Amino acid sequence: MLEFCSHVLELMLPEGDPAVLARVLDAHFQPSDLIVSSAAFGIPHLFVSDMDSTMIGQECIDELADFAGIKDQIAAITERAMQGELDFESALRERVGLLRDLSDSKIAECLATRIEPMPGARTLVETLKRKGCKTVLVTGGFHQFADPVAEMLGFERVVGNRLEVVDNLLTGGLVGPITDSSVKKAVLLEELEQLGAEAISLATGDGANDIPMLEAATYGVAYRAKPRARAAANGWIDRGDLTAILELLNIPRHEWAE
Repeated sequence: MLEFCSHVLELMLPEGDPAVLARVLDAHFQPSDLIVSSAAFGIPHLFVSDMDSTMIGQECIDELADFAGIKDQIAAITERAMQGELDFESALRERVGLLRDLSDSKIAECLATRIEPMPGARTLVETLKRKGCKTVLVTGGFHQFADPVAEMLGFERVVGNRLEVVDNLLTGGLVGPITDSSVKKAVLLEELEQLGAEAISLATGDGANDIPMLEAATYGVAYRAKPRARAAANGWIDRGDLTAILELLNIPRHEWAE
């Protein structure tokens, strides 16, 4: 048991397959918070995270659709995309198209009344920054939401999609290239290249669109995730809030940001 956090158990085995170990632990400890690593744990030099349903408790496009009176219609598409049943770009463009002619004032209203950070999100980001970690928010959602969320939580860089607005109305289109699963992974690898070959990376996400990023990270942690994303990760948080990641990384509570 870790001295600073007696409910966290650290196991060190001389050999074995990490994936098999994860399955065995999962079978006996549910719900659990867990990271399996083949090397000694270290403080990440890079943290890259998804936004919707990971750093915030909502899916922004679903909440925005509620203002247009079509939340159920869009939420059904969102869920299928998150489960990996639909091509991400096609599903995104279809949903955005349904928002055509919605006033962009609804974005600010949605941010103010619907969007809430996940418990522990700011503490996680700010604590990692104190430890010298670069923090990046990368989302298949929209800059109009992600930029304010990043400022609220303390992220240093934001990568996402941008809703097209003309005369204060959403056109139903997007501006610029699509941020999808391949871009999320590419952002992580790009940042790692700048940090050096020995840099440790942490990624968090919850859906199929996050799988390549989770697989590429040193610690790929699925947060309250869909089954496919959880199965692809080498860690998951099913029980605690986002500060559970700090506990799993052996960062004592007295070093956490307020």
